[in-house]
Amino acid sequence: MGVTSSNKQIDADRIDCNGTLKVTLALSASPDISSNPTDIVLVLDRSGSMAGSPLANMKAGAKTFIDIIEQATDGVSDGQIGSGSRIGVVSFATAATTGTQLITSVDTLKGAIDSLTAGGTTNHADAFEKATQLFDPLSANAKVIVMFTDGKTTAGPPPAPIAAAARASGVIIYCIGLIGSDGIDVDVLNDWATDPDASHVAVTPDDADLEELFADLAANISKTGATDIVIDEVVSPDFVITSVFPPTKGTAMMVNSNTIQWRMDELGVSANEGASLEFYIKHIADNGGEKLVNESITYSDNEGNVVVFPTPRVAVSCAIEVTPEPCPVPVELMIDGCEDAVILDAGSVTLSSLGRILQLDVTVKNVCPNKRVALAVILTEVDQNGMEYSRGMKTMTLPAHTSDSCRDILVKCIPFVLPEDLDVLSGNEDAICNPRKFKVRFIAHNIDTDYRCCDTVIMLS
Repeated sequence: MGVTSSNKQIDADRIDCNGTLKVTLALSASPDISSNPTDIVLVLDRSGSMAGSPLANMKAGAKTFIDIIEQATDGVSDGQIGSGSRIGVVSFATAATTGTQLITSVDTLKGAIDSLTAGGTTNHADAFEKATQLFDPLSANAKVIVMFTDGKTTAGPPPAPIAAAARASGVIIYCIGLIGSDGIDVDVLNDWATDPDASHVAVTPDDADLEELFADLAANISKTGATDIVIDEVVSPDFVITSVFPPTKGTAMMVNSNTIQWRMDELGVSANEGASLEFYIKHIADNGGEKLVNESITYSDNEGNVVVFPTPRVAVSCAIEVTPEPCPVPVELMIDGCEDAVILDAGSVTLSSLGRILQLDVTVKNVCPNKRVALAVILTEVDQNGMEYSRGMKTMTLPAHTSDSCRDILVKCIPFVLPEDLDVLSGNEDAICNPRKFKVRFIAHNIDTDYRCCDTVIMLS
């Protein structure tokens, strides 16, 4: 069976600018068909557009498929599918017909295929329904549907819900598509098939290729799980890997701050088996927005399994920076070469006592679009008895932003000048550089609301 599923997921769809995410990689594989009995239903399109060489080449492909599965199950060509595996045949046009139940006789299966004739419209829903009904829900065998079609649905209800229900019950669905006279929608085949699409869907415009496609699929279904697995995960440059947990199987190591390599000697060789790896990443970029978590992820093994992992995205919210009070404008001066002294009139500055500057940053949470915010900052100093003394209040208006959703606003560089002669904690007004204790309070309110005054009309007679 080879690799039967692969997945990558994250534990949140939105994080703050310096937020973290848990990333989980998962993989499952099944052993070769000789040790993993499998029930397979060949679902074959015999609609009118299949007349001529398409039908002949499909029959040849389906019979080659049966031969490969027979050989793989017990290593001999004795006309019987061995090791507990079985194959059934369903064909469809305007309606679906069961050609055989799940059986082991190669001759009976090939006879059902040889009897097919082309004619009618295309009812995929009935085909999936008939195929699903062949499986015994109490059987421990793996369950596989191989859907072959050359066109779009032209009869019956939508087939997607029936295919989805089959997948949910544990059925693995493969699709082979021939681009016939009516065309074919590859996205629809991808929707029906088990993920990843790359290893479960094959499409060709040339019916001469059908025998090869059926043969390749039979080889994929019958081969062993996977050995000498190497997965290289490279996260986006906007993130760094902060920690890696031991995987449930194999070993994982950080190559650098953006790359993990996960290795497994084997997976699913003797039984159905899954493995997972968890690691944490942190956002380090300054800008927000919707971002891909990984830059790339590659997979390789000795069996040549084609594995495609999902590419999750996360919305990163970075606070908007507002600096309400710029730093003072500096006075520029230049000393020419070999000039020993410079006299410069730098203007004037207001004299104040010796003191310190306290500069505050604050983040105002969840400011919604198109709303200005009034922010007040109240600073007090606390003496040894817990009494508070006012050291100033600053008020400012934060401009409205136009983001798609409510955002955090980072207000930077709110300065307070604190002369030393206002020190109340030490009780010694003549000393300098004493510890000083302050309390700061923030008050923030929306200025703009959605309130509108009612229009009042007064009629005078």
